[in-house]
Amino acid sequence: MSEEKKESKKCGGKKKIMVAYGFIQLGSSFLSALALASIAIGFCSVKNESKVFNICVTEILKNGSTNAEAVRYCNGGN
Repeated sequence: MSEEKKESKKCGGKKKIMVAYGFIQLGSSFLSALALASIAIGFCSVKNESKVFNICVTEILKNGSTNAEAVRYCNGGN
Protein backbone atom coordinates (compact mmCIF):
# COMPACT_ATOMS: atom_id res chain seq x y z
CA MET A 1 0.00 0.00 0.00
CA SER A 2 2.87 2.38 0.65
CA GLU A 3 3.90 2.04 -3.00
CA GLU A 4 0.42 3.05 -4.19
CA LYS A 5 0.49 6.17 -2.03
CA LYS A 6 3.88 7.15 -3.43
CA GLU A 7 2.63 6.78 -6.99
CA SER A 8 -0.42 8.96 -6.37
CA LYS A 9 1.79 11.70 -4.95
CA LYS A 10 3.97 11.61 -8.05
CA CYS A 11 0.90 11.96 -10.29
CA GLY A 12 -0.24 15.00 -8.31
CA GLY A 13 2.98 16.83 -9.12
CA LYS A 14 2.72 15.91 -12.77
CA LYS A 15 -0.87 17.13 -12.82
CA LYS A 16 0.19 20.57 -11.63
CA ILE A 17 2.89 20.73 -14.26
CA MET A 18 0.46 19.71 -17.00
CA VAL A 19 -2.07 22.33 -15.89
CA ALA A 20 0.66 24.98 -15.92
CA TYR A 21 1.75 23.81 -19.37
CA GLY A 22 -1.85 24.07 -20.58
CA PHE A 23 -2.17 27.64 -19.34
CA ILE A 24 1.13 28.61 -20.95
CA GLN A 25 0.06 27.03 -24.23
CA LEU A 26 -3.30 28.80 -24.10
CA GLY A 27 -1.62 32.10 -23.31
CA SER A 28 0.81 31.80 -26.20
CA SER A 29 -2.03 30.95 -28.59
CA PHE A 30 -3.93 34.02 -27.40
CA LEU A 31 -0.84 36.19 -27.88
CA SER A 32 -0.39 34.83 -31.40
CA ALA A 33 -4.00 35.61 -32.23
CA LEU A 34 -3.56 39.20 -31.02
CA ALA A 35 -0.42 39.58 -33.12
CA LEU A 36 -2.18 38.32 -36.24
CA ALA A 37 -5.10 40.67 -35.61
CA SER A 38 -2.77 43.66 -35.33
CA ILE A 39 -1.05 42.66 -38.58
CA ALA A 40 -4.43 42.42 -40.32
CA ILE A 41 -5.40 45.89 -39.08
CA GLY A 42 -2.08 47.20 -40.39
CA PHE A 43 -2.83 45.80 -43.84
CA CYS A 44 -6.18 47.59 -43.87
CA SER A 45 -4.49 50.96 -43.42
CA VAL A 46 -1.95 50.13 -46.15
CA LYS A 47 -4.80 49.22 -48.49
CA ASN A 48 -6.55 52.53 -47.83
CA GLU A 49 -3.34 54.50 -48.36
CA SER A 50 -2.73 52.66 -51.62
CA LYS A 51 -6.23 53.46 -52.82
CA VAL A 52 -5.76 57.18 -52.10
CA PHE A 53 -2.38 57.14 -53.86
CA ASN A 54 -3.86 55.52 -56.97
CA ILE A 55 -6.67 58.10 -57.07
CA CYS A 56 -4.09 60.89 -56.79
CA VAL A 57 -2.00 59.48 -59.65
CA THR A 58 -5.09 59.09 -61.84
CA GLU A 59 -6.12 62.71 -61.26
CA ILE A 60 -2.66 64.04 -62.07
CA LEU A 61 -2.50 61.93 -65.25
CA LYS A 62 -5.81 63.43 -66.38
CA ASN A 63 -4.20 66.88 -66.20
CA GLY A 64 -1.70 65.80 -68.88
CA SER A 65 1.36 64.97 -66.75
CA THR A 66 3.57 61.94 -67.31
CA ASN A 67 3.52 58.89 -65.05
CA ALA A 68 6.81 59.86 -63.41
CA GLU A 69 5.59 63.39 -62.65
CA ALA A 70 2.32 62.08 -61.23
CA VAL A 71 4.03 59.58 -58.94
CA ARG A 72 6.56 62.17 -57.75
CA TYR A 73 3.78 64.66 -57.02
CA CYS A 74 1.66 62.11 -55.12
CA ASN A 75 4.71 61.04 -53.08
CA GLY A 76 5.02 64.60 -51.80
CA GLY A 77 7.28 66.14 -54.44
CA ASN A 78 6.51 69.37 -56.27
